[in-house]
Amino acid sequence: MRHRLKDVAERAGVSVKTVSNVVNGYQHVRADTRARVEQAITELNYRPNLSARNLRKGRTGVIALAVPELDIPYFAELARHVVTAAAEHGWTVLIDQTGGGPEQERKAASGIGDHMIDGLIFSPLALTADDLTGLDGMPMVLLGERVDHGPADHVVVDNVAAAREITAHLVGLGRRRIAAIGAQRTPEGVSARLRLAGYTAALADAGLGYDERLVAPASAWHRADGAAAMRHLLSSGVRPDAVFCFNDTLALGALRALHEAGLRVPEDVAVAGFDDIEDGRFSIPTLSTVAPDKERIARLAVEVLAGRVAGDRDAPPRELVAPHRLALRESAPALLG
Repeated sequence: MRHRLKDVAERAGVSVKTVSNVVNGYQHVRADTRARVEQAITELNYRPNLSARNLRKGRTGVIALAVPELDIPYFAELARHVVTAAAEHGWTVLIDQTGGGPEQERKAASGIGDHMIDGLIFSPLALTADDLTGLDGMPMVLLGERVDHGPADHVVVDNVAAAREITAHLVGLGRRRIAAIGAQRTPEGVSARLRLAGYTAALADAGLGYDERLVAPASAWHRADGAAAMRHLLSSGVRPDAVFCFNDTLALGALRALHEAGLRVPEDVAVAGFDDIEDGRFSIPTLSTVAPDKERIARLAVEVLAGRVAGDRDAPPRELVAPHRLALRESAPALLG
């Protein structure tokens, strides 16, 4: 049996209004009265109706997270951190997979159809800043690189710097024919272009020329795409001695193709990825990678969204950069000494 506010009031011998004041943290309640109410709440195991309370405040207690693909482990791991951070604010998280298509993304950005939500954390691929500017002003935080300096707060990782650092590490291992897997020329491929820019900058820093033959495109960033791109590189006649994959699932596919070709990692070809997904810590060999701080990304996004929902609507949009580090493992190990 679920007890009501009225039941607590009868048990404590006070009015329903007094119980409501105690439950909502109202300060001007006598100490002895507050103690009686709290004892009654404990005895009856009373739990406030948070949904009703939120609706009275004009809120639902629900936010949404919209990402392109949940079968990309990075987004699944990020979602877990968002759910944890949101719970600390009393929010439940509705998770939507957009597929990176404009129609589904527009639906998400407009409030997830008929669902009532307090705000949205959104990683778009198809929509641009102009597409988002004309929306109804629902609190929103953007992730990813598709929309830069847009109409909403934006939490990002420095993709150029991170790609430059991991490529420089491969150079530091003595590798000179460093391939890149994951290049994309489509409008949606902003992350790919930023990571390619970091890769190219690291080659230039080392005095190594850019060789188009060592750059393998991938229309999607799945394991099968990484394996296919690695096989293409191996059959092209320009044998790489290292490869930087633009995400970890591409790298896992590349590891499989190298194994099938009888090549040793890292002795013959060093391999590095980007995202630090859990699978890479258990692959054979374990995967060296760029590790964005996914927990920090999630917390920043939720905290900024909470501020907007609470009423901070007029401040200009902010660009917040989350930290990253290199997680160096067996596929491209740290230099000794």
